[in-house]
Amino acid sequence: MSNKNFLQTYPALVARLRNSLSEDAALEAAVGGDFITVGKLELALLRSLGLGAEATVVDVGCGSGRLAFQLAALPGVSYVGTDVVPELLAHAAKLTARPDWRLELTNGVQIPCADQSADFVCFFSVFTHLAFDETYRYLREARRVLKPGGRIVFSFLEFYIVSHWAVFANDVENGLPDHHNQFIERGAITAWCRNLGLKVENFFDGDTPHIPIEEELTWHDGRTMRGLGALGQSVAVLSKV
Repeated sequence: MSNKNFLQTYPALVARLRNSLSEDAALEAAVGGDFITVGKLELALLRSLGLGAEATVVDVGCGSGRLAFQLAALPGVSYVGTDVVPELLAHAAKLTARPDWRLELTNGVQIPCADQSADFVCFFSVFTHLAFDETYRYLREARRVLKPGGRIVFSFLEFYIVSHWAVFANDVENGLPDHHNQFIERGAITAWCRNLGLKVENFFDGDTPHIPIEEELTWHDGRTMRGLGALGQSVAVLSKV
């Protein structure tokens, strides 16, 4: 792994994309492809886990607003999105048009929220690019801000999922200096939880449909999902012990 951390590599990735794509396309591509489809899947996942009309959602690494854009239509939901790239936060603010929401620029693994203030703390496509110690510190922060009965939800890559192995194989041959894909084994997540006072409620395989969806969703390559969908990355759902 490069000795650079995400405070260096992520802004570099955004800058590279802005040099090759239109402004909006670059900012949305910075959080991965299929901006609308993945955002709808993320919202459907949270709903399946009990997202309520008055919930408070903390979206760490919110990027350009993939999840926020979908949540914005829910008037009672409170939202805090954090990221390390100001241009991404500005795009999220433009998309959501929610002056009652907080979009916070951060420069580390702190979450700018009070203790026990969030119903959900989400990390979508965040731990896939961090060193293990950074992920652990973020989970420790997430536990601090989580309400009793709340949930931590994050996506991750793991070697035994065939489609994830393809990501690793591509990195081996064609890796980019500003884009590192981190793989996490479930045993590591379980050990982190044991030491943080967290419980693993569930793991979901990235290639197995598990998210109830009410509409047909289409990926950019033409594949469709009906009834159940999957993010592509695996998902862990945690709660306080």
